[in-house]
Amino acid sequence: MESKEIPQGNTPDEIAKRRQIIAQFFHEWKEQNPNHCRFNNSLNENIYVRFVSITETCTHASRTYRSTLAVMHLDEILTNAKKVATVPAKNNSNQKGFEKMIVMHYNLPEIGVIKITVGVKRRTHEKVMYCITAIEAI
Repeated sequence: MESKEIPQGNTPDEIAKRRQIIAQFFHEWKEQNPNHCRFNNSLNENIYVRFVSITETCTHASRTYRSTLAVMHLDEILTNAKKVATVPAKNNSNQKGFEKMIVMHYNLPEIGVIKITVGVKRRTHEKVMYCITAIEAI
């Protein structure tokens, strides 16, 4: 995806278009990655992309151009993000299946610091990507 194809404004139409771009990206990514995961060097285990990963990221990353652009670097982020904190899961419907959340950061030179939140499933302890957002400009 060329960055020039991603709308940069904040109108409802531009946000909706970015949401559509992210959803399409995940659809193609899942076809190319049948295991739906990437090995993370910091955690020393796989981070899985599940339905909650896509819905949360579509909702949050579509709000800004930089966050949408960051999603296009999914493999690099999943592989190289480093753990910075562990926090309790929020008591809401989207995080109810997780026992805790791992906050990770990755610096993308052309975008800035990217925050990836990874949920730890209650029974299986599987690491599931929850959301990706850009948090700091360069």
